[in-house]
Amino acid sequence: MNGAHWHLVLNHLPIIIPIAALVILLISYAVDKPDFVRAAYLLFVLGALATLPAFLTGEGAEEVVEGLAGIDENYIHAHEEAAEVFAFGNYALGLLALTALFLGYWKKQLSVYPKIVVTLFAFMVLFLGKQAGTTGGEIRHTEIRSSTTVGSGSAIEAQEEGDDD
Repeated sequence: MNGAHWHLVLNHLPIIIPIAALVILLISYAVDKPDFVRAAYLLFVLGALATLPAFLTGEGAEEVVEGLAGIDENYIHAHEEAAEVFAFGNYALGLLALTALFLGYWKKQLSVYPKIVVTLFAFMVLFLGKQAGTTGGEIRHTEIRSSTTVGSGSAIEAQEEGDDD
């Protein structure tokens, strides 16, 4: 397995795990079970931990795809930027969930406020995850690219212009 393969195997975990955690946390508002809240918090921490190997395999993936035909460095750069912001957001979410978990054990009456903060922050971080995932997919999947391009003068644009002759 090369660097790109490892990155593809690992890069979905930092997005999928917090989605599962957020679903459990949202259910906890309806069922009012502290175990649901604790499980969600622990999943947010796990999602933050899963971010590190996904992030670290990005360079190896870049080395593999840079030499492939039709790959535009602008899309790689856009993905790197989005992934960096998402990674820091996911780390912060994991830390926030861990703090809320401990607050819930020591100060039961304060546990509702951290739950609301974690819920709102999780929505924001998952939006960043969506951005990172989309920009990563755009590197190889031209069909998901928006009509506007990341950078002008890309290899894809030049190829498409040459096809009109």
